[in-house]
Amino acid sequence: MRYTINLQGGDKAVLLIHGLTGTPFEMKPLAEHLHREGFSVKVPCLAGHGKSPDYLKATRWEDWYGTVHRHFMDLKKNHEFVAVSGLCMGTLLGLYLAHERRDEVSSLSLLSTTLFYDGWSLPWYKFLLPLVYLTPLRRAYTYQEREPYGIKNEALRKRYAFHLKNEAVGYASIPSECMHELYRLIQAVKPLMASVSTPTLLIHAIEDDLASVKNAEYVRANLGAATIRTVYLEDTYHMLTIDNRKAEVCKETARFFKEIALCRQPQKNYGAVAS
Repeated sequence: MRYTINLQGGDKAVLLIHGLTGTPFEMKPLAEHLHREGFSVKVPCLAGHGKSPDYLKATRWEDWYGTVHRHFMDLKKNHEFVAVSGLCMGTLLGLYLAHERRDEVSSLSLLSTTLFYDGWSLPWYKFLLPLVYLTPLRRAYTYQEREPYGIKNEALRKRYAFHLKNEAVGYASIPSECMHELYRLIQAVKPLMASVSTPTLLIHAIEDDLASVKNAEYVRANLGAATIRTVYLEDTYHMLTIDNRKAEVCKETARFFKEIALCRQPQKNYGAVAS
């Protein structure tokens, strides 16, 4: 189901970006928390998402970014302060936006940043997948979502798997063309990171099943921002916004955005907080 979460709140706004094959559903807990904290919040459904895998195959990463850019500019019409938070692939679109719009992006919260698919749950041949996506073989390959679906909470995982089969919360399979576009996006974002000066919060699961903490460390080492805060969380997997530690993810993101809103240049912090 294709829909947009749009919560009218205060004069400061947040744009939330879901991941590849996902929907605004996975950002809903964070959206509702930020709204309770006084922010206006928008979570658009990215181009090609929320309908069917065949519809998604017809889009490119530039189309996904087009959705982000359009909704960001809509928020800027009425809000001077607009922060951005993304999950998984949404972090890459947020970083690209911060590069392109520069100081217009007030702050970033990057959740489960995914530049390298190197998590413990991926198949042994994962290192070959980028090569497959660059060949005609990509038309014959489809990546199937598998346990644990980025979710450590077993009860939630069962419910998520049920809804995933009905495509109510995303797609059970990822068309190889879309993975190819994801790798194109990764290659587009990496060289731009040094130009991103936006204050940034990095939150990553220590046990992330899809993208190891190497991803957060890479961003911290290569981002051009003077303000970077890193939070590592235990007892959760990749889907930080809906898994066991979602409350901490919501609180840390809201606190960071409020801090930046009050003072655009808080003390530089490169320390890691493990919980």
